[in-house]
Amino acid sequence: MSKVTVIGGGGFLGRYLVRRLAEQGLAVRVAVRDPEAAGYLKPMGDVGQIQPIQANIRNQASIDRAVAGADMVVNLAGVMFPGGSQSFRAVHIDGAETVARAAAVAGAARMIHVSALGADADSDSKYASGKGLGEAAVREHYPDASIIRPATIFGPEDKFFNLFAMLATLSPVMPLLGGGHNRMQPVYVGDVAQAIAALLREGAPSSGVYELGGPQVLSMAELMAMVCEQTGRNRLMLPVPYALAKVQAFFLQLTPWDILTMDQVEMLKSDNVADGGLPGLAELGVTPTALNAVLPKYLRRYRKAGRLPPVEQTYTKVR
Repeated sequence: MSKVTVIGGGGFLGRYLVRRLAEQGLAVRVAVRDPEAAGYLKPMGDVGQIQPIQANIRNQASIDRAVAGADMVVNLAGVMFPGGSQSFRAVHIDGAETVARAAAVAGAARMIHVSALGADADSDSKYASGKGLGEAAVREHYPDASIIRPATIFGPEDKFFNLFAMLATLSPVMPLLGGGHNRMQPVYVGDVAQAIAALLREGAPSSGVYELGGPQVLSMAELMAMVCEQTGRNRLMLPVPYALAKVQAFFLQLTPWDILTMDQVEMLKSDNVADGGLPGLAELGVTPTALNAVLPKYLRRYRKAGRLPPVEQTYTKVR
């Protein structure tokens, strides 16, 4: 049985990927900071097939132990809201280098590094520039690594649509940063997991860069309208200039809630869309999932009636 180590496999994307890899018959080692918290992954495979172990991407020795003996290595580690020692540099740049170096030393036959759509070392966004520099660090130590650049990932546990759906339940307005004209191409978490798993199959390409986007390209305003529709909320769409949004983000990022940072405002100034010049889901045999096929299933809990069907559907008329 081939062995794969998934760095940071206890999070949002990790749970979908680990299940996929277990279904493919791989022995999965899930390297996380808190193995007990990742214990929920074990039932996704046979007894002993999935093994959460302790590792910290900021500690080379722990990552070396995590990948020792692995045939394949996948790095999912990333942060959207940096804090303390979990900075963009520590995770996206230095951490990426740590994993790539360990994979090379361990002699792993394949390595997949999950970056992000829009990764660019020269970007004004610290997140995007960190992702770009992280890719360069990976290539330096493991030149044949496969780089995955997903667009904004959506799914039941996401921090994008869930955040705005919650906002729709609390506020009479939906803010449209910069007028909501920036375009996005959200990709379903299950599709990203399927794409990564495809690259770990025997005979799959062992290197390359892949941009993963969903089947729809929509403006931020259109996405917010979709959130309101799915949550049953009639909200005022309020354009917010980027300058004002940055002022608001300055104070919001000081709170303990992961809502909005100044760097995210910077990111939203640019479109988050695959350019079509690189292979994507189709080349990996994955049919992209539309938003409307998934959003209603998990955003309905934000409706006033929750998961209950409309009143007129709760009884049968007696003739």
